[in-house]
Amino acid sequence: MLVLGGTSSVALATVRRLIARRTRTVWLAGRPSPALEEEAAHLRVLGAQVRTVAFEALDCGAHEAVLGKVFAEGGIDMVLLAFGVLGDQAYDEREPLNAVHVAQTNYTGAVSAGLVAARALQNQGHGSLVVLSSVAAERARRSDFIYGSSKAGLDTFTQGLGDALYGTGVHVMVVRPGFVRSRATEGRAVPPLASTPEEVATAVELGLRRRSETVWVPGVLRVVTTALRHLPRGVYRRLPL
Repeated sequence: MLVLGGTSSVALATVRRLIARRTRTVWLAGRPSPALEEEAAHLRVLGAQVRTVAFEALDCGAHEAVLGKVFAEGGIDMVLLAFGVLGDQAYDEREPLNAVHVAQTNYTGAVSAGLVAARALQNQGHGSLVVLSSVAAERARRSDFIYGSSKAGLDTFTQGLGDALYGTGVHVMVVRPGFVRSRATEGRAVPPLASTPEEVATAVELGLRRRSETVWVPGVLRVVTTALRHLPRGVYRRLPL
């Protein structure tokens, strides 16, 4: 298993769950840091062989070499693309370069890494690419449209990539969580239907077993979002979203 975004709370919860289900080799890719090494050490205690690799989402020119190094060590059954930044909507509206950073990390970096990983999986003839999107991708909200637009791009890209790889032996799955209570969201108001990293991990595992193409967390968000998507814009604009 290869995790792109090795300190993500959701990614680590998923790794722990899959280690308990027989996963024995894990690569954590992320910016070199004590936190990355500490997470690797925690996973080793669970019985997995864990290695870390330096990975920078915005250094697209290096993605081929970094991921190539991992795949050269042996087959990868699953790539989990879990990196991203939430940003600060109010601040990012005033500082366009910060908004660009959100967009480049969540979309441009993910497109690059996703394509490199997909080609490597296709070359080996098997494996799953799991991409963490967001319910925010479904319709722009006043409170987070910069983040949401970057996830909308990523979500559409991943769906198309799944179609492109259909029949090749490579399984592509989009995961759309709502608000996740994690380190990244500490201090933010918790809305209804929030989930935990462990709940997302459970849904990812179930989706892998079923070879699902889309996973919502929690599942009821699929119904809620469908209703919101079809509201007239004037009505939608008045909602506290």
